[in-house]
Amino acid sequence: MGRGKIEIKQIENATNRQVTYSKRRAGIMKKTKELTVLCDAQVSIIMFSNTGKFSEYCSPDTDTKKIFDRYQQATGINLWDAQYEKMQNTMNHLKDTNHNLRREIRQRMGEDLDGMDIMDLRVLEQNLDEALKNVRQRKYHVIHTQTETYKKKLKNSQEAHKTLINELEMNDEHPVYGFVEDPNSYDGTLALANGGNHMYAMRIQPNQPNLNGMGFGLHDLRLA
Repeated sequence: MGRGKIEIKQIENATNRQVTYSKRRAGIMKKTKELTVLCDAQVSIIMFSNTGKFSEYCSPDTDTKKIFDRYQQATGINLWDAQYEKMQNTMNHLKDTNHNLRREIRQRMGEDLDGMDIMDLRVLEQNLDEALKNVRQRKYHVIHTQTETYKKKLKNSQEAHKTLINELEMNDEHPVYGFVEDPNSYDGTLALANGGNHMYAMRIQPNQPNLNGMGFGLHDLRLA
């Protein structure tokens, strides 16, 4: 029993429509390749799905542009004139826009004012006043930002200085450390009198034995 005939109309379900397109596109591509090989024909196919996906096939060793040129010669239809005219119109529009912008820049600099009437001059004056206002606002904003930054840096420096002073004052309350040969000597007594409540002794032996002959003997390192 053969397959039932399908009514040719748009498939309403989007998923089914896309699946059908993919299957039939593959079938068309297959038939096109077979036609190219069997009949030595030059074939070019371009397809766009409803989602905008592009697919194409061109016979081997065949340039698509050459096929379009042959199509134009056979039908007498010029495929490029409309596109060329569109490109020319776009180029002319861009040239006019560029010319107008350059003239506006010159006018804002006080040049090329001869062709302007009183209304144009008033509009230009208003635009310049507004531009000057924006520039001043930006300048004041930058000055304010820089001032606040300098204030923060100064405050941080003052806090760091205050912290350093506090650390130095706290060190004055801690034991004093110094070199004392004899804790019972005048230096040792003076160190203890200045707040040193602990005395640590360390004996230092010179590395050079000849130093003893030069008046350098054994000494104690006293930490008061």
